[in-house]
Amino acid sequence: MYNTTAGLRQAFLDFFADKQHQIVASSSLVPGNDPTLLFTNAGMVPFKDVFLGAESRPYTRATSSQRCVRAGGKHNDLENVGYTARHHTFFEMLGNFSFGDYFKQDAMSFAWEFLTKELKLPEHKLLVTVYESDGEAFDYWNKVIGVPAEKIIRIGDKSADKKYESDNFWSMGDTGPCGPCSEIFYDHGEHIWGGPPGSPEEDGDRFIEIWNLVFMQFNRTADGVMHPLPKPSVDTGMGIERISAIMQGVHSNYEIDIFQNLIKAAAELLNVTDLENKSLRVIADHIRSCSFLIVDGVMPSNEGRGYVLRRIIRRAIRHGNKLGASDLFFHLLVKTLVKEMGAAFPELTQKQAIVEKMLRIEEVQFAKTLERGLALLESSLAELKGTVIPGELVFKLYDTYGFPADLTADIAREKELTINEEAFDAEMAAQRKMSQAASGFGADYNDQVKSEHESVFKGYDNLEYSATVVELFKNGESVTELSDGEEGIVILDNTPFYAESGGQSGDHGVLDNDVAQFTVTDTQKVGNAIGHYGKIIGSLTVNARVNAQIDAARRDAIKQNHSATHLLHAALRTVLGDHVGQKGSLVEADKFRFDFSHYEGVTAAQLQQAERLVNEQIQQNHDLTTDLMQIDAAKEKGAMALFGEKYDDEVRVVSMGPSSIELCGGTHVSRTGDIGLCKIISEAGIAAGIRRIEAVTGMAAIEALHQTDNTVNTVASLLKADTSSLVEKVEQTLSRNKTLERELRQLKEKMASQQGSDLTKHVTEIAGVKCLIANLESVDPKSLRGMIDELKNKLGSVVIMLAAVNDDKVSLIAGVTKDLIGKVKAGDLVNHVASQVGGKGGGRPDMAQAGGTQPENVDTALASVSAFLTEKLS
Repeated sequence: MYNTTAGLRQAFLDFFADKQHQIVASSSLVPGNDPTLLFTNAGMVPFKDVFLGAESRPYTRATSSQRCVRAGGKHNDLENVGYTARHHTFFEMLGNFSFGDYFKQDAMSFAWEFLTKELKLPEHKLLVTVYESDGEAFDYWNKVIGVPAEKIIRIGDKSADKKYESDNFWSMGDTGPCGPCSEIFYDHGEHIWGGPPGSPEEDGDRFIEIWNLVFMQFNRTADGVMHPLPKPSVDTGMGIERISAIMQGVHSNYEIDIFQNLIKAAAELLNVTDLENKSLRVIADHIRSCSFLIVDGVMPSNEGRGYVLRRIIRRAIRHGNKLGASDLFFHLLVKTLVKEMGAAFPELTQKQAIVEKMLRIEEVQFAKTLERGLALLESSLAELKGTVIPGELVFKLYDTYGFPADLTADIAREKELTINEEAFDAEMAAQRKMSQAASGFGADYNDQVKSEHESVFKGYDNLEYSATVVELFKNGESVTELSDGEEGIVILDNTPFYAESGGQSGDHGVLDNDVAQFTVTDTQKVGNAIGHYGKIIGSLTVNARVNAQIDAARRDAIKQNHSATHLLHAALRTVLGDHVGQKGSLVEADKFRFDFSHYEGVTAAQLQQAERLVNEQIQQNHDLTTDLMQIDAAKEKGAMALFGEKYDDEVRVVSMGPSSIELCGGTHVSRTGDIGLCKIISEAGIAAGIRRIEAVTGMAAIEALHQTDNTVNTVASLLKADTSSLVEKVEQTLSRNKTLERELRQLKEKMASQQGSDLTKHVTEIAGVKCLIANLESVDPKSLRGMIDELKNKLGSVVIMLAAVNDDKVSLIAGVTKDLIGKVKAGDLVNHVASQVGGKGGGRPDMAQAGGTQPENVDTALASVSAFLTEKLS
């Protein structure tokens, strides 16, 4: 069973289950509620808050096979993928974890037992590393487990004076949990070049790290200080691809069963016989990361996670093109991937159709991108002076049109041209700097208010509750008192206030007693506690008793909207398909917003159908039921989960009738009839594959209907029509307007033609070339292009520069007959004028247009054209 990747995965999980570890399913590639990470890039990411003591689990030992992506941010392996034996964008990390349970000795014993007893790897093929000052780990490896001292290597921190040493102090990022580690390496044998870790030849492929045991002891803050964790813990990680390669007797990860089957499928689609081709490796790797990112809710876009996904997709397609792809191919590999990994990750099987559809859409779009980019590149190269392509052009093609820089480089080589790499790199560096500043994925994990207390939420059944103040914060610091007029955060032991979560906004209300009144304007989670944000009248101290009372009317309105989002989610899945998934929501008192995955516009008929289904469920007045159950049982029941949320093993399942079953910790109505009415206000696309609906419920929905009635009645009055015949009246008016617009346009064209004929009398010669420069004042801008063509036909070889002013807007057009574009280009001419009237433009060498906002400068700008043309034409 150990000669397949699937068998190894199961063997690892079973081994640690026998050691009293809880098997935990892989979390999403999108880290839940973690602003510091772009993607889940290590097996411990889902447990980060547990290590920090900010989250508790019902178990102290866990094991998992966590799917990971390293293709953006600090941990980025993208450029190496396909060209080395072990770099991937997507990989599985096998891990075992201790949350304050066992520590170093058990972690080392478990690892050695699994490798040498369970997998039966020869002990002489293994060596280990320890952190240079970790004598405890060295002694245990040597004296207890029996690893020879010469096979235990002390490794220190990376530094300039330790050029060849690796880093044996592990951290998730610049801040957060960290600690010394001990790594286990496998020796592939003397026939492969490379040296042991810490040697000058350590980058070779002979000694390969297969397992990293991290002894989690500290939390590093932004100032670099190491704070001991509440309980020392263990985090381990073993890449399944690496251990599979060893067990299957191959050296490269791309030779294991999963990759070989993907490579063969890609080769068959592309009609390629050389299975060693590096491009096939890239495609096989990228289909895994792209598919699982889409499964976990990431959609291709031009920013953030979606940008990284789009880049990986396009890189795979580009490598397919290098192999001669003449048709769409990438999405067809999903079927093979499901066959390889669907059993271990059933969500891949469930979402196969939508993954295929999304990848196909991207393939079609990229084909158009390539066509546009090639046309622009060829046009630019036709005007290129010299043999060096400007780096700015390469960057523009890449950044604006999505045209790969390596494709530009290929074309440059074919034409015996070079690229200004320095300029391109400078543009890329500037873009990366801007992207990092805007992304927020480099945030300090510790840069947030935290409380060591835990609040008990009493708000499902209570609108007010008597509670004790357990902690106070002012300006982010814990204090013992809030004085009159001060703003701060109050932490209670029990509270009816709901903290913002899952899209539901936090409660408002009052905390008061005989000497204080604290007005709550927001409620947020503060670690495991619930923070009441607001301002104090009087004085409030720690340990004081208060009456916590929420704004009941506001809560009722929020409950109506929140329950309606659940019904809308179910309705959209019925109308549009099971691929619809929630991608975010905002539930407020006056309205709600619901974002969902869908890959084309929603028709008016589909929206009406969804709205009708929601209101049918409201009228049927279903009881709302809540159940606490294990997460696996909830999923078996068909409960939907919120995108980007983390869930404990025990979850709250909210059901409203047979079609709406969701995991949700929010507050809801008692019966669907309490919602009253739901009215969709708007629907629009907000990103590639993501749509947004805004809607209202209850009295707000009635008010929306009244506003619509008022609008209809007003329009009917203006058109002097009954509401019953309003559509017919509008159609008649629009038809009449089209007729009048056509007649007006024909009249303007006739006048412009006449004026154009009159212009021929004003032609002058500059450097022996006929030139026409004129301000036409109020000529319709749409007539200018036709006028240019007509004047060229009449005048033959000529340079023309025309301007027109309408409604304080300047319209400019330049025309150059083809025999003269070697001396002067229309784009240069029109921009010479445009720059003087507050505008800019562009176009072909023979015709270009521009606009401007400074009509008072038109005559002066046109007067400068003679000198400009004299220089160009001489």
